[in-house]
Amino acid sequence: MRRACGSLIWIVAVATAFAASAACASDSRTPARYAMPATQTWDIDAGAGGTYRIAVSLPDDADAAPADGYPVLYVLDGNAYFPSFAQARWVSEYLPIGKAIIVGVGYPTDDAWDVRRLNDFVAPMPDPPPRQYRALAQYPSGARKAFLDFLTGPLRAEISRRYPVDPERHSLFGHSLGGLFALYALYERPSAFHSIVAASPSMEWNAQGILEDERAFVARMADGGVGQTSRLMVVVGDRDTDDDPEPARALVERLDRWSGRGLRVRLLRYPDEVHVTVPAHSVTDVMRFAFEIR
Repeated sequence: MRRACGSLIWIVAVATAFAASAACASDSRTPARYAMPATQTWDIDAGAGGTYRIAVSLPDDADAAPADGYPVLYVLDGNAYFPSFAQARWVSEYLPIGKAIIVGVGYPTDDAWDVRRLNDFVAPMPDPPPRQYRALAQYPSGARKAFLDFLTGPLRAEISRRYPVDPERHSLFGHSLGGLFALYALYERPSAFHSIVAASPSMEWNAQGILEDERAFVARMADGGVGQTSRLMVVVGDRDTDDDPEPARALVERLDRWSGRGLRVRLLRYPDEVHVTVPAHSVTDVMRFAFEIR
C-alpha cells in the first residue's frame, strides 16, 4: 500500500499529493481486506440445514457464455478451498481447461472449517462412539442426505438461475470428510454429477461405515439398477498418515471392475504430499478432470 501511495504522489498535483500521503498513513493503520477478482459471495438459507455462504468465481464475460453454458465445479469446505480454485480458474481461462464456474460451498464464518461439516458430510455417529471420536460426539452428525438434497436441489437451481451453466456438467470436489461425502454422493445418487473428486477421503470414519454404502451401490450395479454414473477420481498423498493411501488404491481397484457397466474410476497419487497439502497441490488436476467432456 505504501508503494502504491508513493507512486501516486509523483503523478498528481502537489496539493493532492499531500492528501494522498495522509490517506496512505491511514490505510497502513487500517488495512483493507483483499477481494478476489471475478468473484461473488452471497448467503442462501437451506431451512433446517442452516445458512450456507456461497462463493462463486466466474468468467468476466459470463453474458457471452457458450450455448450450452459453462461447466460448474462445487467445492466443499469452501471457506478453506475456494480461494485456490478461484485463482486457478481465473488463470486457466487462457489454458486448454477453458472457462468455467467454481462454486465454493461454505459457512458464514471467517474460519477455514466449521463444525457443521460433521453434520453435512457423514453418517450418524454410532452410540457409543468410537474412542477416537468421543470428543466429536457432542456435535450433530448424520444429515448427509439432506445436504446432498440441498446441493442437487435448491443450490443447483439457484446457481442455474443466476449464471449460464451447462445442466449436464455439474461436478463435485470434497477433501477429507468432504471426500468421504463425495463417495457417498456417488453411491447414493450415481448420476447427480458429471464428475466427482474424492481427495484424501476419510474412509476409516465410523469404523469404515462407508463400505456399507459401497456394497449397496455395487449390488445395484450388479442388478442393473444403476444407469449412467458420475466419473470418479480419488486423489491421495503417499505421505498421508491420517488417511493411508492404501485404502484409496484398493477402493479404485474394486470399483474399476465395474468399468464394463460404465463406471469410470481414476486414482491420482502425489508422492510427496500429506493430508492437508493434497487439495492445494491437486487444484489444476481436479479442474482438468472435472471439466473435460466425456
